[in-house]
Amino acid sequence: MHEASLLRGFMRQLQDIAAAQGAVRITAVSVRLGALSQMSPEHFAEHFEAAARGTIAEGAVLHATVSEDFADPRADGVWLEDVEVEVEEP
Repeated sequence: MHEASLLRGFMRQLQDIAAAQGAVRITAVSVRLGALSQMSPEHFAEHFEAAARGTIAEGAVLHATVSEDFADPRADGVWLEDVEVEVEEP
């Protein structure tokens, strides 16, 4: 399944970002869905929620927008725009 593979890579990317920032939790994630990705924000959110279960990103707020630029070289993909994390206070 295309979505499962996509989300595995996406979750690895999120976990790497969180680790680099010393995060204890990912609180919000913003993604852009390419115009040719054949994914709606709702569809992506369902897969994101399932993939995040049991990870540092569980419960994170997801902001997904759809690009309307069919000429964008990334039009068939999904790309990360922003990650908000919570860092443990010393």
